[in-house]
Amino acid sequence: MQKILILGAGLSTSTCIKYLLDHSQENEWKIILGDINEELARKKISYHPNGNAIRFDVQDDTQRDKLISEADLVISMLPARMHILVAESCLNSSKNLVTASYVSEEIRKLHQDARDKGILMLNEIGVDPGIDHMSAMRILDRIRAEGGKVTVFESKTGGLVAPGSDNNPWNYKFTWNPRNVVLAGQKGARFLHNGKFKYIPYHKLFERYEIIKILDLGKFEVYPNRDSLTYQEEYGLQDIRTMFRGTIRRTGFCDAWNALVQLGATDDSYLVEFPGEMTYRDFTNSFLAYNIIDPVEKKLSGYLKLDPEGEIMKKLEWIGLFENRKAAVQDQTPARVLQALLEEKLKLDTGDKDMIVMQHQIEYQLNSKTHRIVSSMAIIGEDSTQTAMSMTVGLPLAIASKLILQNRISLKGVQIPIHREIYDPIMEELKNYGIRFTEENQKAR
Repeated sequence: MQKILILGAGLSTSTCIKYLLDHSQENEWKIILGDINEELARKKISYHPNGNAIRFDVQDDTQRDKLISEADLVISMLPARMHILVAESCLNSSKNLVTASYVSEEIRKLHQDARDKGILMLNEIGVDPGIDHMSAMRILDRIRAEGGKVTVFESKTGGLVAPGSDNNPWNYKFTWNPRNVVLAGQKGARFLHNGKFKYIPYHKLFERYEIIKILDLGKFEVYPNRDSLTYQEEYGLQDIRTMFRGTIRRTGFCDAWNALVQLGATDDSYLVEFPGEMTYRDFTNSFLAYNIIDPVEKKLSGYLKLDPEGEIMKKLEWIGLFENRKAAVQDQTPARVLQALLEEKLKLDTGDKDMIVMQHQIEYQLNSKTHRIVSSMAIIGEDSTQTAMSMTVGLPLAIASKLILQNRISLKGVQIPIHREIYDPIMEELKNYGIRFTEENQKAR
């Protein structure tokens, strides 16, 4: 039997594990799931006859090298900073590697060595990055085949709470790593708009959002995501006028999140230290000017120039910034304190469902005419385990792993899924799970 080694049993792995176990008998696969929390791994394997759960410590060089040497393919779902350890062991044992994470510079440097060893290190094969690459490249390659020239490319994705579970003023709940949400955008953003480079610093990022409509789900906000020009060469869009990648949220989110940024509550660079126990009200007050007369609420609304009775203040009050109770964590960075508070307030409850939305807006010139395509996708999770996030991350990972084990992908070295031999079969199979795009031809703007 072929051995598939999955490292990491976190939230986003559930669907990947289920897919591989469900197809293990017909493909003669043995699935080994390793996690620092062995009990969690056992729960994910759920006593399947073709599965085995083990305690795994990525820092244990001997264990890591042995497990990888015995596998036919490795899927790393560990934190991104740990992928390099796994990749180096895969290189030493000539084993194929699959991850959903962005390609790091450390991994990128292994490209030629991996090619020389005849192995594939496929990264960015999740949802964003992942499905965004594959669905976009399908359209871009089709336009080029018709003789068209792409002039505008915009791609936006969001992990949100499903409409039926949307029951808080933020219209948001955590569907992936809360720390990543709290720290999102801290390096600012860069994109290209009408031939002009745009650089948005962090303190302005959540003010620079646009409004879009997605299918019949209503209006959403989009703020710039990272460096949009990273994929300009990969996508073959060197001469494009506009290239933008964004993150999708429900309307009203960005203004409220911007208040937290301007307050200083998302800063991760220093510790908030208090003598004795710090309350959340103390935490909020620590960012404001000394004033023993006015209450914290009045000081904050005045400092940030917010309507004291407005929606933003209501959102800040709802998450508990003014509560006079002990903060869940003490002597941590502002971002860590905020994260602990938000994890209480914005968690998915039992019975909640999440939703992934994605949209590409592409303009191109063909036969002296400007054409515009809007391609949209929305999928709602099945439950709190088989979430939309888990499905859209895990299914591309699992299907790609199957294709590699079946020798249906010839690429070697460090790659992302922008090649037809990867994206065509994966996008076709994803349709079976309700992950499909609706394409509209619209009048060019």
